Amino acid sequence: MTAVLFDLDGTLADTAPDLGFALNSLLAERGLPALSLESIRPQASNGVRGLLGLGFSVGPRDQGYEELRQGFLEIYMENLCRETKLFDGTRALLEEMEKRGIAWGIVTNKPMKYTEPLVRLLGLTAGVVVGGDSCMHAKPHPEPLLFAAGKLSVQPSRCLYLGDDRRDVEASLAAGMTPIVANYGYLSGGNQESWGAHGYIDHPLDLLSFID
Repeated sequence: MTAVLFDLDGTLADTAPDLGFALNSLLAERGLPALSLESIRPQASNGVRGLLGLGFSVGPRDQGYEELRQGFLEIYMENLCRETKLFDGTRALLEEMEKRGIAWGIVTNKPMKYTEPLVRLLGLTAGVVVGGDSCMHAKPHPEPLLFAAGKLSVQPSRCLYLGDDRRDVEASLAAGMTPIVANYGYLSGGNQESWGAHGYIDHPLDLLSFID
């Protein structure tokens, strides 16, 4: 393997606290009770749609959804890295990969408007960063992963993709990459053992065993 691509939310960084802060702020504005972080965490990988569905039981076709969406995004933009942090061991993993000359990048469905400043605030220096609006299609379509591999000048077959959602595995397999699941992530999409991944890790540094 010559490169590793990472999902962002729930894989590289624990973003659930700040996504939860935005959701609970929106709930408070409307006189509704806050939700626990434990209930929010499984929806954190599903973006605004999943979080508003959890908090307000609404979807994109429902009346008032767009107003809630805009309100959520405004709050989140102002609190991108309030409590968000890299998962323990992630920085050590990235440093070790760089020592070994292994290229790495980020492929997320989070729009670049939020991804770029968050990556910067976390102090990450990825070789490529691909957001949910960087390509015509987002995951589970393979296009973003193939685009990232092209930017890194590596063959997809020599790339690992680490994610915490079923769509990550589906996109990786469709791109001809090796999908690994971060068991410490948010694990949206049901039982991860049924996703068809080539491996599972319980700690970021465990990924090194797939690179050696």
